Amino acid sequence: MGGNTPDNKDTRVSREQLYEEVWAEPMTKVALKYSVSSSFMARVCTWLNVPRPERGYWAKLAVGKSTKQPPLPEAEPGDELEWNRYGPARRAKLPVPKPPRKRKSRLRNRSELPERHPLLQGAQQYFDEARETSNGYLRPSKRLMVDVIASKHTCSRALDVANELFLLCEERGYPVSFERHGLGLRRSSVDEREKGGRDRNYSELWSPSRDTIVTIGSVLIGLTIFEMTENIEAKYQDGKYVRVSELPVRKTRRYESYSWTSMHDLPSGRLCIQAYSPYQRANWQRQWRETKAGDFPGKLSAIVKELKRETATIVQLVEEGERKAEIERKEWEAQQVIWRREEEERRRVKAIKESREELAEIIKAWVKAKGIEDFFADIDRRAGNLDDEQKAIVMERLAQARTLIDSTDALQWLAAWKTPEERKSSYNQYGC
Repeated sequence: MGGNTPDNKDTRVSREQLYEEVWAEPMTKVALKYSVSSSFMARVCTWLNVPRPERGYWAKLAVGKSTKQPPLPEAEPGDELEWNRYGPARRAKLPVPKPPRKRKSRLRNRSELPERHPLLQGAQQYFDEARETSNGYLRPSKRLMVDVIASKHTCSRALDVANELFLLCEERGYPVSFERHGLGLRRSSVDEREKGGRDRNYSELWSPSRDTIVTIGSVLIGLTIFEMTENIEAKYQDGKYVRVSELPVRKTRRYESYSWTSMHDLPSGRLCIQAYSPYQRANWQRQWRETKAGDFPGKLSAIVKELKRETATIVQLVEEGERKAEIERKEWEAQQVIWRREEEERRRVKAIKESREELAEIIKAWVKAKGIEDFFADIDRRAGNLDDEQKAIVMERLAQARTLIDSTDALQWLAAWKTPEERKSSYNQYGC
């Protein structure tokens, strides 16, 4: 929401302006001003987190009963700062993060925390109902879920690892949540192949609609827990790849049809925790891998401590990214000035050229018309020597001929001519 109308009129409404208006007069009048319904206007207030009078407020005010007007809350990062029907809205920017203070924070007692982290409530059910890819990974239908990628065999353990990791973060005062809408964060890509490989154009892996974020101080760190793959011999059966070692042993038949196998990447049962910077201009990533299935529980506390240490690195990268962004912005603005000057000069030269050409065409046409006018004048003079009957015929034909010829009035022709300045104005108006 936000932008300009088709008539190019700026109709953006700030939170502050809307707040003043809805407390100055009833919602029906405010809505009428913007040509929307009062219920729609109420929804706009909700979108912008603008408090509005409760039902019956204006009736009470009319009889001298007033209620306290709540203040306008500060906009949180990612919140919309204005409303408009035409185009995107401006949003509150994410501040440059700062690492947590060095003073030792009080650890929360595990008994103060729920047994299951809120982000993981009901997650197991969605994974149980998920379909499997040809490689054996689960793809839940729900997208707003914790960032866990695993096979059916390993999913439950992956969620348990996520739960323990999240609760350890919460104990230290590092909340884990989904990213706030509108922050423009980026999720780091996942390469589940244990030994990596060439870049791929397509991946069957599921991905959530929002990042899973741990906030340390004011530093945001993305978290993904995924099951790695191993490259093993597999056979494609019934739409899925199956390990050759898991295929049932069949007795060899004399005329058994030929079948083939290939090396393929399949879930290994070992998990990887991937932490990353979700900031657009700060590339940072760390991975911790299980060497054998079940290694993680004893390593999670050390991982949380390392995440805290790495906040300083992320802050440094964000600040550097902001500096580069500012330099690029200034360079872009300077380039825009140059482009505008070049465009202005191009239009000036074009206007002069077209005006000169038009004037030359007018003069040329006028000279031609003037010659025709001399021709008519000569006929008119000669007609004076004819008898009345012949003269009447000639003059009638002359009058009809004159109607077919443009005016030779130089002032009229000059008035229709466009000067270079007039042409430049029309270019600016129509974007030529």
